[in-house]
Amino acid sequence: YQRVPGEPEDPEDFPSSFTGGSAKKRTTWFPRSYNLRRRISMGVVLCVFLLAGFLASLELGRERGHLKGGAGSFLGNSPDPAIASAAQKGMQAMMTAGRRLHVTTWNMAAINNNPFEYWITMDDNGNYDEKLMMDVENFIENPGSNDVPVHEVFTDEMFRELDNKLTDQAGWISMKKYWSEEYRNRRIVKEFLKDPVLGSKRLISMPDRVTNTIYVEGSDEPVCRPTVTNMYNGDLSTTQMWWSEWQRFMFNSNVKISTKNGGTEERMPYTMLQKIKNSKYPDITLQEEKDSLPLQTLCGAIFDAILVHMMNKVSTPSVWQPLKRTLVDHLNRKKIPHTLQILESTYVDSDILTMQEVSTSFIETAKKSQLGQRFHIVAPADVDATRDQNSIICLHKTSFPGGPNAEITSTVQEHLAIDLSKGDILVITTTNADGVPFVIASFHGDTNGLATKPVLDALIKTMRSDSALVSHRLIFGLDANTYEHANKKQQDVKDFGKHYNSMGLTSCWGDMPDPKNYTTYNARTYLQPQLNKACKSSEKREKGDVNPKDFILFDKQDFQVHSTWKDNTGEKVYKEDMAFPTLSFPSDHGILSTILEPKSPVGRKKV
Repeated sequence: YQRVPGEPEDPEDFPSSFTGGSAKKRTTWFPRSYNLRRRISMGVVLCVFLLAGFLASLELGRERGHLKGGAGSFLGNSPDPAIASAAQKGMQAMMTAGRRLHVTTWNMAAINNNPFEYWITMDDNGNYDEKLMMDVENFIENPGSNDVPVHEVFTDEMFRELDNKLTDQAGWISMKKYWSEEYRNRRIVKEFLKDPVLGSKRLISMPDRVTNTIYVEGSDEPVCRPTVTNMYNGDLSTTQMWWSEWQRFMFNSNVKISTKNGGTEERMPYTMLQKIKNSKYPDITLQEEKDSLPLQTLCGAIFDAILVHMMNKVSTPSVWQPLKRTLVDHLNRKKIPHTLQILESTYVDSDILTMQEVSTSFIETAKKSQLGQRFHIVAPADVDATRDQNSIICLHKTSFPGGPNAEITSTVQEHLAIDLSKGDILVITTTNADGVPFVIASFHGDTNGLATKPVLDALIKTMRSDSALVSHRLIFGLDANTYEHANKKQQDVKDFGKHYNSMGLTSCWGDMPDPKNYTTYNARTYLQPQLNKACKSSEKREKGDVNPKDFILFDKQDFQVHSTWKDNTGEKVYKEDMAFPTLSFPSDHGILSTILEPKSPVGRKKV
């Protein structure tokens, strides 16, 4: 501050150090103003109180295990005394009686519609693994003189008949220009099947997704487009036989399907096709987007014609068609009976079964089976009947006589910052025969596993923020979709291990999973619409999905592992060098089973 010349000094307005002159120099840093000293003193007292409160909260958080990182970085509620007491008594009763907890988890999905999609193990039929599939691979990788122009397989006459259907019946634009200038003279392998741009435009995979297999109302059997890559049971001995049935299916067959509002309607398959948008698939041009309905119909027809032609080149109809029926019978039509047989014969002594990617048909069939007689079969309240992939939980009626207490899936989802696909997670509360309250969860992770950690965070946060759930014991069976060698867009298995450890959890594999302890071994063949996913027969292990994906998680204060095993045979045996599914094991995920011993609840820290 600088005083204006001629202005009198006023020592009451400013400290002497500001006014200079004859004023005495200060000998202390503490202000002489009473009001200022009072404000500073009150501020110091307030800071002391705030610091004390923070330190008390920090210690409470450590005691409850909430400050270990991850989802635990928040303050939880104190446990409900009655529930905490019941949990402690129940755990003690389990220990006294020597009772263990047997938990099994299984992602039972594998073959969807295409029986040739995966390299599978068929010990009793060498024509499959060593001959037919390798011949298909060789046809595509080394076509030679077999790489003929498209019009020699899908003929000009076939195109004229198709184009008439597109214009006269469907009311779409003619495809003559696309046919003559773009597709007619392409080589069937190098310039059509293996064209990466054609793949990225989704002109083959999109119509295949919509019309490959159509589930109709009032029938247990779906309606299938005449092609090699589904459960179609008709005769495909020649391309002409195929073509007659293909046209009939697409343009002359009404199928009764469910609508979004719960009703039904009859539609022809060509009307079910959807436009392919440039905004989602940028490789498709704006003009191709405009013409995408007839254009994908044309490309889909060419693709199916090439597959029929190829199969009859590398094999004979009398060999490959019976083999296809065998695969369809075991991997598709008998999948539910095979799955139930494994569970009922080998895993019926489990106390808890968590399963993922379960169809609504399996749920209904299981409830009426021997499995349903012994287990409470719990499905999500909001079942996914469209994708038909649901996570379920089965509780043994002896171990959990009251069945589920409540479903809390929606509560967990409220703590999630990401959206999950419908049916991917199920979380329930239940109480076992000894009175121990449990939270049991079943979850199917996304392909890259990036939702796995957020889901675990949300689950733990739900439990630790609710006084009624704090004392519940957690059992979490999941297909985490973790990877041994994860890229930047995938969930690394070791990182996941560190994450669940940070919350005081452990797994059936211990605190840190072995990245080489695989629970999947599958590889896609060349008989599918997306050849970029195909693996050569010599590269099934190197380029296939061979990863440690499946887990059973629990609190390390509550249980310890007595034994754990994995199974890809249905007989409690896991063959490490065997690709699966097989004719006797219908899933591409191994079964994971663990027997847990309860720990003493005395001294258990609040969670």
